[in-house]
Amino acid sequence: MEIVEKYKNEYLISTDNNKLDISLIHNFLNNESGWSNGISLDKVKKSINNSLNFGIYLDSKLIGYARVISDFSTIAYLGDIFILKEYRGLGLSKWLMETIMEHNHLQDLRRWILLTSTAEWLYVKYGFTKLHKPEIYMEKFDPNVYQNKEKTNSDNV
Repeated sequence: MEIVEKYKNEYLISTDNNKLDISLIHNFLNNESGWSNGISLDKVKKSINNSLNFGIYLDSKLIGYARVISDFSTIAYLGDIFILKEYRGLGLSKWLMETIMEHNHLQDLRRWILLTSTAEWLYVKYGFTKLHKPEIYMEKFDPNVYQNKEKTNSDNV
């Protein structure tokens, strides 16, 4: 897939995985996100390798991130979205969402999925709504999967 790069003043959004600061992404997801605390570095690397990634940079420093999991035909899941605290309030999350939603390979999808407990106001601007038919939605959810895996591994040592 071709690399997309967009500039806005001194900021860059890029889909180039080689630019990603995986340690920073892992640190944020593991320690600050609230949705994936305890995630291992290996899991983060694997998720990045199997996603379309969007990094926001200032002077080559990663300051924001999002990833999309998709078949690029019918469905996409948007996740792990963040802007580092010191860069919030600058319109970067809006620009990131615009860039994601305009990506050539993410057009004409039947369904987008997003799980969020924060910034709902942002996602509504891009067409996200509450579930139309929650009665048909099912999930298999283990909120402690990262902690359980580590406990299992340490028990086997």
